[in-house]
Amino acid sequence: MTRSDLVEELAARFAQLTHRDAEYAVKTILDAMSDALVRGHRIEIRGFGSFTVNRRPPRIGRNPRSGESVQIPEKRVPHFKPGKALREAVDAKTALLDAEKHKRG
Repeated sequence: MTRSDLVEELAARFAQLTHRDAEYAVKTILDAMSDALVRGHRIEIRGFGSFTVNRRPPRIGRNPRSGESVQIPEKRVPHFKPGKALREAVDAKTALLDAEKHKRG
């Protein structure tokens, strides 16, 4: 699902929202989430999951072309951990889809 798909879904579910309002709502939520992660905060959405910032320590890597060692600096990267309800829903749905595939053949 893309950002525009999310806007379309929101506008379709809530008839009182114009397409522009739905687009603004999605942009506002995503911007707020991005800003919180940039500030180092944790985002938790019950039943969905949590977003955190993980630290990757500096390390030595290799240039695949030349084979020489390269120093890779420390990084901070966003990380998503799905909640229990989301994990179970995905597992149940994919198990159901797999069962249907095997029936067909």
